[in-house]
Amino acid sequence: MTTAIEALKSVFETFMDDEPKPPLHIGEAMACWTYLAILNEASRYLEIALNTTTDKDLSQSLVDSRDQCQSESRQLTDFMRHEGLSLPPTSEAKPKSEPDDIPIGVKMTDDEIANGLSIKTVAAILHCAASASESIRSDVGMMFTQFQAEKLKYGATLKVLMKKRGWLKTPPYYNPPGLPES
Repeated sequence: MTTAIEALKSVFETFMDDEPKPPLHIGEAMACWTYLAILNEASRYLEIALNTTTDKDLSQSLVDSRDQCQSESRQLTDFMRHEGLSLPPTSEAKPKSEPDDIPIGVKMTDDEIANGLSIKTVAAILHCAASASESIRSDVGMMFTQFQAEKLKYGATLKVLMKKRGWLKTPPYYNPPGLPES
């Protein structure tokens, strides 16, 4: 059975004959620049969160996300340099600190950390989807499809942890008028 990712890959492979590659169009360049900024700023958030939490499962999830962001950032930086694109400015890396040294009024809760990470993951997934669909060059579309697949996989594991810990924010249920009561 073909997975959704395999189907997308097949579609993109049909367009892989764009040799020689045309220059990036302005939308592709902007998508790369913006996504690299998203990754680098998310890395700073993850460093802060790792300095804050004492929850082992959340720490591991943060490390997994940080490693993914760093890997994608390296890949995208190399691509952008090869294409002659300038790189976005990045906040400075945060030094390692002890969670117990952070005052309670300043320290993020594990719930806040997980939900912030969830929002950043969703934003990255949406950006990748838009960027892949707007790309004309197949290598750019494939790169964003790969990034999206990685974020979707990570997001699924984060959601499981958030459900388990009661951190998942659920909107109220909608019961349309006239719906029979169960």
